[in-house]
Amino acid sequence: MSIAHGIKRLGVLGAGQMGTGIAFVSALHAKVPVLLHDKSTHQISKGLTLVDKLLAKDVSKGRLQPSDAEEARARIQTVDALEAMRDVDMVVEAVTENLDLKRAIFREFAAKIRPDAILATNTSSISITKIAGAVIPDGVSAAGEEGKAASGRVVGLHFFNPVPVMKLVELISAVQTSQDTLDRSRAFAEACGKEVATSQDVPGFVSNALLMPFINEAIMCLEKGVATRDDIDKTFRLGMAHPMGPLQLADFIGLDTCLFIQQTLYKGTSDSKYRPSVLLERMVDAQYLGKKSGRGFYEYNN
Repeated sequence: MSIAHGIKRLGVLGAGQMGTGIAFVSALHAKVPVLLHDKSTHQISKGLTLVDKLLAKDVSKGRLQPSDAEEARARIQTVDALEAMRDVDMVVEAVTENLDLKRAIFREFAAKIRPDAILATNTSSISITKIAGAVIPDGVSAAGEEGKAASGRVVGLHFFNPVPVMKLVELISAVQTSQDTLDRSRAFAEACGKEVATSQDVPGFVSNALLMPFINEAIMCLEKGVATRDDIDKTFRLGMAHPMGPLQLADFIGLDTCLFIQQTLYKGTSDSKYRPSVLLERMVDAQYLGKKSGRGFYEYNN
């Protein structure tokens, strides 16, 4: 049977919460074999434990048959090196939001993964065009056929956290991305059970260009003493039917992630409206990163 996306084997680099979630929905819903790699064996162990927990929960609630859970789990394999992903049809990078790191990874992808594979990044704010530029071989013109073929297979596939729950994938085209890459990436995201929204390659795309200034403004309200933490969050929970207030949401996202994205918006636009809150910067300096560190705007018993 023909598969619209043509992805018969997927590679995922990064076994954190995002990478593990992407591997999970790919194996369960798209029914695609997944090769999962992370340099940290501890992170791999945590990721696989999370997969087992999610599958067991779905079985216990009657959403999944035990045999289907076993088949999904069997589709996820771990590999010790990127070279083991040589023959995948698509690889999704899900590592820390750092442009230099991502460009280095994509240079490795270009060297070690088959030349017709789709190279996707799960970045939530970094320019896809800048990442795509990294895969063009040295001495090759970006405007030539070889350069266009290399960079044309890079795309942004922004899954949302937690991946098994959130229904959206943001599809972002670099200047160089080919239409075939976009079409197949969309089809794959839909096969994973997601709705797809597209965005131009601008700082923060649609999602974080809107969300992060909202969170940043809420932090500034707290910083200036306009309202208390509880009243800021209560206003949005009870007055606007948000499931959680902006300060609690920032804790769940991670204050370091919020700061990085806000800095990306500020640097990418030179617009003062995106200047990060001083309080946000100080909390990250203090390593109060939110739920994952046990303390942010709220305290957590991790």
